Amino acid sequence: MKIQKKIIIIGAGFAGLRLAQDLENSDFDVLLIDKNNYHQFQPLMYQVATARLEPASISFPLRKVFQHSKNIRIRIADVLSVDTESKTLKTSIADFDYDHLVVAFGCTTNYFGNAEIEKFAYPMKSVPEAIQLRNHILQTFEDALMAPEEDMQALMNFVVVGGGPTGVELAGALAEMKKNILPKDYPDKDFSKLTIYLLEGSPNVLNPMSSDSQKMSRKYLEELGVIVKTSSIVSKYDGKIVTLQSGEIIASTNVVWAAGIVGHMLQGIPADCVTRGNRLIVNRFSEIENLNSVYALGDISFMTTPKYANGHPQVASVAIEQAKVLADNFKRSLKNKTRVEYEYHDKGSMATVGKRKAVVDLPKFSFQGRLAWFTWMFIHLMLILSVKNKLSIFINWMFSYFNNDSTLRVILKSATKVK
Repeated sequence: MKIQKKIIIIGAGFAGLRLAQDLENSDFDVLLIDKNNYHQFQPLMYQVATARLEPASISFPLRKVFQHSKNIRIRIADVLSVDTESKTLKTSIADFDYDHLVVAFGCTTNYFGNAEIEKFAYPMKSVPEAIQLRNHILQTFEDALMAPEEDMQALMNFVVVGGGPTGVELAGALAEMKKNILPKDYPDKDFSKLTIYLLEGSPNVLNPMSSDSQKMSRKYLEELGVIVKTSSIVSKYDGKIVTLQSGEIIASTNVVWAAGIVGHMLQGIPADCVTRGNRLIVNRFSEIENLNSVYALGDISFMTTPKYANGHPQVASVAIEQAKVLADNFKRSLKNKTRVEYEYHDKGSMATVGKRKAVVDLPKFSFQGRLAWFTWMFIHLMLILSVKNKLSIFINWMFSYFNNDSTLRVILKSATKVK
């Protein structure tokens, strides 16, 4: 009987999930470990936060994905540390030995060491965080009905920090909510004073995209009534007042932090393998520098190539492509074939601001407006895993398109058990 090599994958994000799928029913014993029992589709997280999609629409149970797999095992656990000498991974449920370890647990919100902002601002990097933000947004509208005048403007100011795709899309969704939904839901309340700010530290929103996309996305946001402040860095936030480095202050109880990401740390990985942003330094085969049989994929990995001397962008397409190449190289190793080096082929980037308002950059050209918006919707629908979820999202989007509304504005409060 042939002894199968054991591959442990930490994290079921875009990279980890794709690697496991590509190794399904192969001659490897694959263990996929994640702290959640589902894969979450992060590009549509903001639509959960703004009550456009249900959490289940962008979440996919891992056991359902691998129902017909003979060699993929799944364990739900927190990963604690790794011993790279004995090739042992320590988790909250057991210790597991491996032949190959793949670190693909992604990144978390980067507060740049500001504990005060971390305490009071709302992140949006996971489904529970998106639900928490949705509850807060909807409860804010309820509170505004009876709030005293002195508290009103802080309730009515929504501040989104970070002008990348997440920040731009969230600000646009909030602006559309103000325009299309609040007047119908709250006919007895004037929400004209509700103000959405988008703050970005660099000179442009969507900084990595083309200048045309930067200009048009800002134009779209401002047409929707969003106040866009570029070259604006937040220095303090105490839960009530946002203070910028310029000295300007904005009263707000609603601050969403989308200003950067930082890698999770794994105890047992030497410090000299880690670079800025807590990313793990890897070679062209995704092997972590100076470690034997330990790999990193996706947002957590830092790989330099001739085309990308400063590392690859931390986007889903990079993670998925790296996973494909690593899976291929694992299979090649069984046949003693030469491994393939990774090189990213940029497929472009995109962001949506609102209904019929989006920007798309392709390698050779860029376009904006209605066609870009339909392109954005089509690409995201195709990336969704299951047919059921594709259908659910499509129906929600079509309902929203024709009615400028959604039916998902439910505040889900956590239950407390009386003992």
